[in-house]
Amino acid sequence: MSQGTIAPPQAEAQPQPPGRGLRTKRQSAAGRRKLHQREVRGAWTLLSPYMVLLLIGGIIPIFYAVYTALQRPATPVQPEGGFGGISSFVTVFSDFRFWQTFGNIFSVLIVWLPIMMLGIVGLALLVHASPGRFGNTMRFLYYIPGALAGIANLVLWVYLLNPAQSPIAGLWNVMGLDTIKAVVATDGNLPFILAGMLFFQGIGTWIVVVNGGLNGIPDEVLEAASIDGANAWHTAWHVKLPIIRPWIGYAALMNLAYGFQLFLEPQLLDQVSSNALPDQTTPTQLGYAFAFSNYNFPAAAAMSLILLVITLGIGLLIVFRSGLFGEEEK
Repeated sequence: MSQGTIAPPQAEAQPQPPGRGLRTKRQSAAGRRKLHQREVRGAWTLLSPYMVLLLIGGIIPIFYAVYTALQRPATPVQPEGGFGGISSFVTVFSDFRFWQTFGNIFSVLIVWLPIMMLGIVGLALLVHASPGRFGNTMRFLYYIPGALAGIANLVLWVYLLNPAQSPIAGLWNVMGLDTIKAVVATDGNLPFILAGMLFFQGIGTWIVVVNGGLNGIPDEVLEAASIDGANAWHTAWHVKLPIIRPWIGYAALMNLAYGFQLFLEPQLLDQVSSNALPDQTTPTQLGYAFAFSNYNFPAAAAMSLILLVITLGIGLLIVFRSGLFGEEEK
């Protein structure tokens, strides 16, 4: 009789004791809870420095501004001040300069913001479509103007706007403008001058930000679009732009907020042009005048709160319409 291999008997499956599966599920749930707790603690640890700064530089000043706005300004008759209700808001809204300053801001925003957003998105798409050393070089060159401080940028623009020294002096001469005061004070010039200053100072930084969003697009998505026959234009319009819409919304939100807070550029332009501009060109300049020219600090606080409400309202509209800070679809 031939000898063959005899397979060992298979062990019979042992029945699990009752409740073992339930204990395993409980242990798994407990592990997930501990992991979630560690993640929450880590998140709050990272957020705590920002929360402290937000409290000191944001929340407390807002409450103090509300308190100050509800006070009555000190006068020679009533030097102690006191509770004034909404009288400071009435003072701000009834001031003849209030609506003029917002008109000036909107005239700048209408010129600057569309050009800014088109420049940011267009140049970011061009940089992203030019990978390698050339794209990196162009991204660095675009960023250089944004690396300049506000005062340095203003000095460059003062040189450009001065017909006696400007490299475009021929243009100013053709327009009949022979001094920087004439250039700045000519009706209709200021919105374009401020738009140019803001554009060249900020576009480089935002190109880098939006390009970061473009770099986050998976290669598989772009390859799928190419396989489907999409050219560079179709890929940019139908693939890239919808994906980076939150980044575009973020850029629009921050630039819009900066536009409403415009102070440095018109203030210094007024000084270098021998007071050719109105003393209160923008809302922030009007608030400054309330505080340090009229010594009406409640009105200045009310002006700051009005700007806060306007920028928050526009910001919330942009956030919800663009999907900014929303959860990613899985």
